[in-house]
Amino acid sequence: MIALAPRTRLLVAAVLFLLFAALPFVAAGTDDHFLVITATRVMVFAIAALSLDLILGYGALVSFGHAAYLGIGAYTVAILSSNGVSDLALQMLAAVLASAVFALVTGAISLRTKGVYFIMITLAFGQMAFFFFVSLSSYGGDDGFTLQARSTLMGTALLENDRVFFYVTLAALVLLFLFANALIGSRFGRVLTGTRENPLRMQAIGFTPFRYQLTAYVISGCMAGIAGVLLANQTEFVSPAFMTWHRSGELIVMVILGGIGTLVGGILGAAAFLMLEEWLAIFSEHWRLAMGVILVLVVLFTRGGLTGLLRRLLGGRA
Repeated sequence: MIALAPRTRLLVAAVLFLLFAALPFVAAGTDDHFLVITATRVMVFAIAALSLDLILGYGALVSFGHAAYLGIGAYTVAILSSNGVSDLALQMLAAVLASAVFALVTGAISLRTKGVYFIMITLAFGQMAFFFFVSLSSYGGDDGFTLQARSTLMGTALLENDRVFFYVTLAALVLLFLFANALIGSRFGRVLTGTRENPLRMQAIGFTPFRYQLTAYVISGCMAGIAGVLLANQTEFVSPAFMTWHRSGELIVMVILGGIGTLVGGILGAAAFLMLEEWLAIFSEHWRLAMGVILVLVVLFTRGGLTGLLRRLLGGRA
């Protein structure tokens, strides 16, 4: 694991956010509207990867059911929209509450276990959520559910404009990154990191690791739920496929690819993974084979993922 100094982390994040902000202008200049759609998708998954990095990188909690929160957020949009509640803020609030309840219940049980047992029990809860939404025949069941329109923003249909939706997604990413950055820099974050290193020592000096880990788990689930709300709006479609264990595995790969325990690694990893997916698919339908080879090379030769590579390029001063 490669640690980044807080100042460097903020600097890298600021550069990434500025690059994202400039993309719609590049798309307009090159007449490539697909670039805006792809970049929006990248930012949605960057939020999900960021949320996973919070518990994986700083709490050593390998959740293999994290995509369940994407699905909960997405289905919150579908269920509320079909019942006349289309405001984005209300949908996000409902998604956060639903994700918090699911994370609180499943986290309280999962955190009773450790190591591979924690991985397996989070996978089991993720699959239970998947099969629950598959059984919701009124919302399309296994086939998914098409939204009639995107959510409204303060009573207007502004989000129907892809560029407006792009900047709303970017704003959500920036705010959630700043929140996560402040969280890990706080006393709470230091206790969480200390628990990752040595839970027995933290317990010996008077802290209760379980309470801090559960809180981090719930916060992480809520952040991923917000990503689910944005994903539903981006695709204008929700499906149980959003929350399969394959998707959870992809989120873990994004974090590893970008660099675990850095926050910016989740954003870099999501961008690299999804861009590689788009690029490799041009050449062959068997693009996953090439993706696997690239991931193996990254793990073997870039300690700390893309963030570690960036740190070495900066001479290890970061």
